[in-house]
Amino acid sequence: MEKKKKLKISRIIFYLIIIGYALVALGPYIWTFITSLKPTSEVNNFSIDFSTLTFRNYKFLWNKFPFGRWFINSIIVAAIVSLGNILFNSLAGYALARINFPGRKALFLAVLSMMMVPGQIVMVPTFILLTKLGWVNTYKGLTIPFLTSLFGIFLMRQFFLSIPKSIEEAATIDGLGRFGTFFRIVLPMAKPALATQFIITFNGNWNSFLWPSLLARTSDMYTLPVGLNSFQGQYFQFWDQVMAGVMILSIPSIIIFLIFQRNFIKGISTSGIKG
Repeated sequence: MEKKKKLKISRIIFYLIIIGYALVALGPYIWTFITSLKPTSEVNNFSIDFSTLTFRNYKFLWNKFPFGRWFINSIIVAAIVSLGNILFNSLAGYALARINFPGRKALFLAVLSMMMVPGQIVMVPTFILLTKLGWVNTYKGLTIPFLTSLFGIFLMRQFFLSIPKSIEEAATIDGLGRFGTFFRIVLPMAKPALATQFIITFNGNWNSFLWPSLLARTSDMYTLPVGLNSFQGQYFQFWDQVMAGVMILSIPSIIIFLIFQRNFIKGISTSGIKG
């Protein structure tokens, strides 16, 4: 009986901790959502009058600013970069994991070393190069420099190492070449790693601000974070409208995570098994 009581108490404490953590983690997001529904006069009130909550701020933003255009720009940039990363990082990761060629280990060490270099260091030379190419204020400038990532290559290499070689050998015996084995056998098995990579890349580019703010010179090329920043000095005193913009910004990331969450958890747990 005492053991059962102790188990019950420990379970109750565990759930209280979990609920407390969830409230701390979700509290700011819930507050943001409620603030986005309030009229400006009630933004600073901590009490909630449900009768005054409205979607007026969302309508105002959508009609007053080119939110639709910014939204589409963000979708285009995040989707192209995410799909490009899935393809090119998978090819590079597979080559580093499975193909024996001179300098493979040195190349992998170079990938690991470059992962330690902050992205801001290469930002200036990249910007100068894109300026000379005439890619400033274009989709090419916003996407092409990010079609691969060193972390993605590392992640895919680790996953491909965990796939038994016998599967590829069987595919070779059945007459498949290197590309056939990769696209028809190995890549479908890498869904968890691909989903993990897609979520990380999509969210990173969806929320990216620094690079789009450098490249996008006209409002029709703004992405959502850059568009929201343009409120500065005009609408930052209207926190209800700013919070509505933040909510619009966050929705696609949540949807993407909910769609791929199972594969994401599987990918995180299975990648990195082998070094």
